[in-house]
Amino acid sequence: MRAAVLLLLAAPASADIRFEPVEVPVHEYVGGWEHFVGGGAAVFDCDGDALPEIVAAGGEAPVALWRNRGGMDFEPGAFPETTGATGLYALDLDADGPLDLVVTRVGPNLAFRGDGACGFSPLPLPDGGDAWTTAFTAVWQGARPTLAFGNYVDRADPDGPFGTCDDNLLLEPEGAGWRETVLSPGHCALSLLASDEDRDGVPTLRLSNDRHYYLSGGREQMWSLAERRFLGPADGFDAPSLWGMGIASGDATGDGLPEIVLTSMADQVAYLSSPEGLTRAPYEAGLTAHRPHAGGDGRPSTGWHAEWADVENDGDLDLLIVKGNVDQMPGMAMKDPNNLLLNTGNGFVEASVEAGVASDHRGRGGAWADLDGDGRLDLVVVNRRAPLEVWRNVSDAGNAVAVELRQPGGNRHAVGAWVELRTEAGVQARELTVGGGHGGDAVAPLWFGIGAAEAAELRVIWPGGAAGPWRPVAPGRVEIVR
Repeated sequence: MRAAVLLLLAAPASADIRFEPVEVPVHEYVGGWEHFVGGGAAVFDCDGDALPEIVAAGGEAPVALWRNRGGMDFEPGAFPETTGATGLYALDLDADGPLDLVVTRVGPNLAFRGDGACGFSPLPLPDGGDAWTTAFTAVWQGARPTLAFGNYVDRADPDGPFGTCDDNLLLEPEGAGWRETVLSPGHCALSLLASDEDRDGVPTLRLSNDRHYYLSGGREQMWSLAERRFLGPADGFDAPSLWGMGIASGDATGDGLPEIVLTSMADQVAYLSSPEGLTRAPYEAGLTAHRPHAGGDGRPSTGWHAEWADVENDGDLDLLIVKGNVDQMPGMAMKDPNNLLLNTGNGFVEASVEAGVASDHRGRGGAWADLDGDGRLDLVVVNRRAPLEVWRNVSDAGNAVAVELRQPGGNRHAVGAWVELRTEAGVQARELTVGGGHGGDAVAPLWFGIGAAEAAELRVIWPGGAAGPWRPVAPGRVEIVR
C-alpha cells in the first residue's frame, strides 16, 4: 500500500551544483567551555505538511523552533523554554505517529512529546543525573526503543577536566520501565550510532570519542547490543585513537554496505566497505579533508557533523563535513570552511566553494533535507557564536525518489530497516537510523537520486529481516511504504 505527497520534479542532471543562502531568523549556539562541543539541530516535519521544520540547540541560549511556511519562509515557533541543550534528536518514542524529541543537555536530559501540530509537552525520561551529554542514538529491538546517551567530561570529578571522561548510559525497555546499563569506561563520546552496518541482522552501537580528554589508551568503541559487551580486535573491530566528533554511515560505493566516516581534528578517517569488513580509504579517494581547502590557513582542520547525501540526484552519495575551530585553539585552522565532497564514481572532489556553502564560521551540527519540496536536498548548518545558516539547493539536479516507512507496533517508522532502490544504473541501499552526525540530524524521507531515469523499483528489508517485494516507484512524490 502506498500513499503519495506531490513534489516538484527537479531539472535534468548536471554537474552544476549551486546553493543560495536563505534569510532565516537569527539563532546562535553559544556558551562557555561546556558548549565548545555540541550544537546540533533536529530537522523534521512536526506538523504533517511535508515541509520540515528546524529545531536547533542553543547552548546557554534557549532551544529555537522555526516553522516552515513553504517557499523557504521560516518563522519562529513556540517551544518549551529549554537551555543547556547540546543536541536534539527526533523519533517516535510513544508510537503515536507524530515525532517526539530527545534533547541532550549539560544537565538532565529531556524528552518532549510531539502533538502533530509542532506543539511539544514534557515526556518522562529516567533520571540520567547531571551529566554533560553530547551524543544520542536509538534502535528498536522490540516494541519500545533502546536509548543510548553519550557523555563527555565528568563535571563532578575534582581532578578534571583532563582525563576525566564520564561513563555512558544505555536504557533498554524492561516491563513498563527501563533497565539502565552503564557503559564503562567512557572516552568522552561526541557521537553515537546504532546500526546494522555489516547487515547481519544484529545492530551494534558505535561510539566516536574525543581523544583530547582521554585517559591513556583511549580509543573508539563498539558495543554489542546482543552480547552486551565491548568488541575488540578479536571481533574484527578496528578501534582507532582520534579526536572523534561525528559519524557518517552510507553506501557510497554501491555494494550494499555502508562506508563510515569519522570526523576528527587533523584528519577525517574514512572506511570503505566490503564483505570482508571495513578498510581505511586511501588518500587518493579524496576523503581525508585534513586541512582547509580554501582561505589560506594551512593549519589542520577540525571536523564535526558529517553526513552522506545525494545532492546531485545522480545516484551517488556525496559527503558533507561541517568544520570549525573548537574556539580559539591556536594549533588548528581558524578559517576552516565546510567540505562538500562530490562523488564522481571514481573518488571525491571538493565543491563547496563553487556550490556556495564554504562558510568559515565555527560550524557544529548540520542536516540535509528537502525544505521546499522541489526535489532537491537543501542544507542546514548550526554554528557556534555565529548565526545558523540555511542554503537552498538551486542546482540543475536529476530526479529523485523519496521514501517513508510505516509499520504496526512500537517501531512505527521502521527504524533499522534497509531500503533498496534499483534502476538500470544499479542498486542503491539506505539504512534508516537515528543518531550519528554531531548533535542531531534530519528525520526525513530516505533519499535516492536517479538522474534522468523516470522510474525505478524499490523493496524494503524490514526490521527483523523480512524482505518486501520489489515494487515500481516514480520520482516527484514521497512514497509511503506500509
